[in-house]
Amino acid sequence: MPYLDRQNRICGFLDIEENETCGKFLRRYFILDTQANCLLWYMDNPQNLAIGAGAVGSLQLTYISKVSIATPKQKPKTPFCFVINALSQRYFLQASDQKDLQDWVEALNRASKITVPKGGSVPPATEITKPPVVAQAQERKPQVAYKTEIIGGVVVHTPISIN
Repeated sequence: MPYLDRQNRICGFLDIEENETCGKFLRRYFILDTQANCLLWYMDNPQNLAIGAGAVGSLQLTYISKVSIATPKQKPKTPFCFVINALSQRYFLQASDQKDLQDWVEALNRASKITVPKGGSVPPATEITKPPVVAQAQERKPQVAYKTEIIGGVVVHTPISIN
C-alpha cells in the first residue's frame, strides 16, 4: 500500500521484473520523489538499511512517457501488474492488490505529467534595455558569406569574396 513519508514522498513495496523478458520479479521498496524528479528503489526500506546504502535503481520522471496497467497479452500470469514506458525501455511492476495498483499508476502518471504554464500565470519578464543605436552600428561587423566544407573530418569555413 503506497503511503506518504515525512518528506511527503509516495513510498511502498512493489515487485519489479529483473529483466524485461525474464519473468522473475524482485521485491523492492520504491520512493516516488517529485522534488528530486525521480523514482528510486531500494533493497528494503532505507530506514532498515545500513547507513550509506544507496538505491539499487532509479528512473528520472521526465523520461517516463506512459504508465499503464499491463494487458494479459503483455504479462499473462501476473496479476496486478503495470508497465512504465521510459525512453526505449519498459519496466514491469507488480502491486499487491487492485487498489495498490491503481494508486501507483495514478501517482506515477501525475508525477510524470508534463505541465505547461497558462498565459496569465507566468510572471512578466523584465525588459532588457538596448544600448543606443549609434553604439550598435559601430560594434557591428560586416556580414560575410562563407562556404562550409568538411576536409579530413574538420569543418572548414572559407569566406566567399565577390570581386
